[in-house]
Amino acid sequence: MLAFFTRLCIIVGFLITLPVLAQRVGSDTDANDSKYSAYPEREPSISKGPNIDSREETWSAKGQVTIVNQSYGGFASKYTGANSLDNSRSSKETFDSTFYLGVKLSGGIEFYINPEIDQGFGLSNTLGVAGYTSGEAYKVGQQNPYYRLPRAFVRQSIDLGGEVFQVDEQPNQVEKDITSNNLTLTLGKFSVVDIFDTNTYAHDPRSDFLNWSILDAGAFDYAADAWGFTQGATVEWNQDWWALRAGYFALSTQPNQQTIDTSFRQNEWVAEIEEHHALGLHPGKLKLLKYVNQGNMGLYADALALGSKNGTPPDTALVRKMNKKSGWALNFEQELTDSIGYFLKYSNSDGAKEAFDFTEINQSIATGFLIKGNSWNRHNDSFGFAVVNNKISHEAQSYFVAGGMGILIGDGALNYGSESITETFYNVVFNSTFNMALNFQNVKNPGYNKDRGPVNIIGVRFHVNF
Repeated sequence: MLAFFTRLCIIVGFLITLPVLAQRVGSDTDANDSKYSAYPEREPSISKGPNIDSREETWSAKGQVTIVNQSYGGFASKYTGANSLDNSRSSKETFDSTFYLGVKLSGGIEFYINPEIDQGFGLSNTLGVAGYTSGEAYKVGQQNPYYRLPRAFVRQSIDLGGEVFQVDEQPNQVEKDITSNNLTLTLGKFSVVDIFDTNTYAHDPRSDFLNWSILDAGAFDYAADAWGFTQGATVEWNQDWWALRAGYFALSTQPNQQTIDTSFRQNEWVAEIEEHHALGLHPGKLKLLKYVNQGNMGLYADALALGSKNGTPPDTALVRKMNKKSGWALNFEQELTDSIGYFLKYSNSDGAKEAFDFTEINQSIATGFLIKGNSWNRHNDSFGFAVVNNKISHEAQSYFVAGGMGILIGDGALNYGSESITETFYNVVFNSTFNMALNFQNVKNPGYNKDRGPVNIIGVRFHVNF
């Protein structure tokens, strides 16, 4: 608890020392955009016409600090395994501070780098729930602050005609002009979900939901190190009402490892098609994504056979060989009114092989709403409500029943039931720099186990951007 208040003092220090004029909540000026991805949503801000010049900045510097604390009381549990959520009372917190530095080079090339300091742990060291409860918690953690470089990449945008728009400066985006029809190339180190599977209403753990399987498609086993980042390249073809994008990325050296296979022998291909539409005056998007992983991964059936032969619990690490695993995801978002947005995500993946870099989910459906505070005169506040249901394949069920361990789950036994999670939050925007959210999650059958839970998790998030 002392460490929590120490980090909270850091945020207060930012509020006092930053040379930023506080914005009064309820004014006509929106708070700064809090999307801290490598690739902000490129909704054009100002139409300039084809012949209007602008004075564009050649560099950008932004930053953020986020603290998340999550707690729960004890819950019912008939047994506990190596990867179980601890069934006794628990409270954990995470802290991260990131700088978003960018510069515009010659020929329209942009370069971005994101140095970051992290500290802390997720609940039960980020174990025990397939749809894990905090997007700010990684599969690794440390008691003391440590330095990382999650992103370092170049971007090239090629204008293909159409109306000219000005894109405002924001994290990982220098101010620039761009045509509505364009080709965009990205190369370097970043996160797959910076570019793929994005959603306006559920994608940013620093401003909206926290649960992994609500933020991202649960069955999208995207390439990543233990912090969620990798190396790769993408190409995007953006048109007025549709977009096509494809990417090639490196998997980790072994499932859920801190190092990336920079030889690209173990790799992932991703493709996504996106359409833009409007219902009346309200915009919406529909995306369809397909991915294929090729890596040294184990089949659940092979692990079960070897375990039965040796009289030991099954272990996919003992039967790994080069295999392919594929899956797909559908991602829908729709503005219903000026204050209410709706989203729906469905994903499905090959359940015969072990999860590689994300989590043990073979089928997931998530849906929910994000409501702005206009109707109660808190124009920058937001309220979110979502539910998600996660499942694993019959092969995976048999593996965990026999005592197998996965990336995030493994109770030593299993009385299977789908993992059902409800999440709600209220985010209070105090000014253009500081916001705070209260978060609640109810997790039924954590780790797909009807012999454990349910568990109620209360969270608080403090976020500063500058």
